Amino acid sequence: MKKVRTSIKVRYQETDQMGVVYHANYLVWFKIGRTALIESLGFQYHEMEKQGVVSPVVDASLSFKQPIRYGQDAVVETWIEEYDGLRVTYAYRIKDTADQVAVTGFTKHVVVKKDSFRPVSIRRSFPDWHQAYTKALGKD
Repeated sequence: MKKVRTSIKVRYQETDQMGVVYHANYLVWFKIGRTALIESLGFQYHEMEKQGVVSPVVDASLSFKQPIRYGQDAVVETWIEEYDGLRVTYAYRIKDTADQVAVTGFTKHVVVKKDSFRPVSIRRSFPDWHQAYTKALGKD
């Protein structure tokens, strides 16, 4: 299974009054990790979007283990947890500078036509992505 690690420098504006990363910002970090994973597979979201499709989040889950604070750095580990040719589940683990797990979670996505939001088969419409996702899962 392919995993990608993405470094994040905690910015002041990402924290709340207690100096703790505001919970919604972890979803932004998930997206940063997901984009890095896709790029590591040799693809770009904007290339897919040029073909009239988008990949919205249809489900998301976060589990908070411990806070990350301003002044710390973080690492987002990202991998493909599930893929069936239509739906993709990306999993995430965010760690602090001491390598302690702070947040875990996942996002589920479906590729849809941009104008109608009708689902599109990745397997049929994007065979290169399908092959890369299958390989990243270790199922090639």
